[in-house]
Amino acid sequence: MPNNRPLSVQLPFPPATYDIDFEGHVNNIVYIRWMEDLRIHWLETWFPLRPRVEAGIAPALTHTEIDYIRPIRLFQNVKGFCWVEKLEKVRMYLAFEWIADGEVAARGRQTGVWIRIDGGRPVRVPAELRELVAQTTDEDE
Repeated sequence: MPNNRPLSVQLPFPPATYDIDFEGHVNNIVYIRWMEDLRIHWLETWFPLRPRVEAGIAPALTHTEIDYIRPIRLFQNVKGFCWVEKLEKVRMYLAFEWIADGEVAARGRQTGVWIRIDGGRPVRVPAELRELVAQTTDEDE
């Protein structure tokens, strides 16, 4: 795994007929759903949510952005990727990329925080996650 994409995951995203808009390509809102699928897969793979919730914390999104580079059409082979772009004291940035038939179709980013479930107040990014990212990037250098 390259160190510029720590804790990366990928999923296939075959466009479904209900994903296609009247212009014949994947509707922009579908990418938001695909981000959710990737983010949940990322959590399941690298930082399972259940122990965090049991500890009284959960992730919360604060910002989503997507750059649409080229349209994705029905029957294209689409792979989506998600990885940790950056961690700050309280904020976490996840990056996303979709490749359709070997070409970058879109890139995205989500900013989030970890919050206390009982009050909604932000907390520091969990130390275990920081250590996991550090280990992953250290191994690749």
